[in-house]
Amino acid sequence: MGGSGSKSKSYWPFSGSGGGDEQAKEGNEQSLARLRSFRNATPFVFTRRSSLYYDEDGDLAHEFYEETVVTKNGRKKAKLKRIHKNLIPQGIVKLDHPSIHVDFPVVICEG
Repeated sequence: MGGSGSKSKSYWPFSGSGGGDEQAKEGNEQSLARLRSFRNATPFVFTRRSSLYYDEDGDLAHEFYEETVVTKNGRKKAKLKRIHKNLIPQGIVKLDHPSIHVDFPVVICEG
């Protein structure tokens, strides 16, 4: 649960100082570039990864099923079998309204 937070350790993209200073002291050039690029980060999220998939026919949905006929004791029974192969993710989707980043340290409402 709660898997939408950032995965990096001791790095806070919304503050000018803080956990990123420890990484800069280590001399890691990649973390220095990341710190510089996120120093003026916005608290808003404008895009997200879609949970929809395209199938072979070009249809767009969360899940795909195919109907299979199973014969058991001489009786035919139709069952739905979920398709897992040959699905292409939709990719990055632009949000209609920006949302606030989950790691942004602001109390929106006290109640």
